[in-house]
Amino acid sequence: MKSSIKRLRVVAICLVAWPVIASAQGVVQGVVGLSASASVEVTRDLLSITFSTARDGADANAVQAQLKQALDAALAEAKKISRPGQVDVQTGAFSLFPRYAASGSAGSGRQTLNGWQGSAEVIVEGRDMAAIGQLVGRITTMTVARVGYRLSREASQRVEADIAAEAIAKYRAKAAEYAKQFGFAGYVIREVNISADAAGPQPLQMARMTASAMKAPGEALAVEPGKETVTASVNGTVQLK
Repeated sequence: MKSSIKRLRVVAICLVAWPVIASAQGVVQGVVGLSASASVEVTRDLLSITFSTARDGADANAVQAQLKQALDAALAEAKKISRPGQVDVQTGAFSLFPRYAASGSAGSGRQTLNGWQGSAEVIVEGRDMAAIGQLVGRITTMTVARVGYRLSREASQRVEADIAAEAIAKYRAKAAEYAKQFGFAGYVIREVNISADAAGPQPLQMARMTASAMKAPGEALAVEPGKETVTASVNGTVQLK
């Protein structure tokens, strides 16, 4: 009987001690996941303007010729200020498609060719925002369809190193503080990932402009690029010791 009581006591002691051992092992591991980030606002340095025009008529060739004439005139004007990296010019979408109208008795579902319609685009982009804005007043065969601003990769890279250093400093400060709070003398980095990137293109004025909002011939477009946020992030794990 006494032997049975002793065995029961031994089992009870082991059951009570196991969670303590497991808890102690968890503390010894001391692996902590951390993340930190830093960001800075940078003025967007690229302006993009899309010029467009539309034509329609009964003859496909005539509509196409009108579009080509408007496109060639806009390109010729834009190329006068073209400079690689500062003002880049390219053609955009060019489309021509048939237009149909209902024919026959109501509800018959019959349609017949009723003409042709099409559109053409010219895209001007670059860092010389003043020159591009003035171009709006000189292109008379097309109107402004879309305006957008974005940050160039070069401008983003100029600040990435600084904000990455700031994010790393924040990460190290967090690691040191957590080590102190858990009662450790310091830490060792186990693994870490660092990334830095801009928020991406921001089409601030991408809506198609109405007739009442169109600039008068010869009038330049006012430009205000605004700012874009570049962010650096650091995440990983540290070993407290």
